[in-house]
Amino acid sequence: MKLPRDLSGEDLVKALSRVGYRPTRQTGSHVRLTAGDEAHEHHLTVPLHASLRVGTLAAILSDVAAVRGVDRDALLQELFG
Repeated sequence: MKLPRDLSGEDLVKALSRVGYRPTRQTGSHVRLTAGDEAHEHHLTVPLHASLRVGTLAAILSDVAAVRGVDRDALLQELFG
């Protein structure tokens, strides 16, 4: 599946909330998301820009896919089906 080209940071935060990530803090135009329990937390930072760069989006999704133990295409299908 191709990466979306016009995805905003807010849209990505909403999509990641469906798979267990929740905002924990915000500094300026970046929000930190956390998933998991206290013993095995995973943190990532998402820029709240109007349109995310393709490389930034690819890196975030690859990181989430690796932590969840699925490939990036499966994660894309789950998030944006």
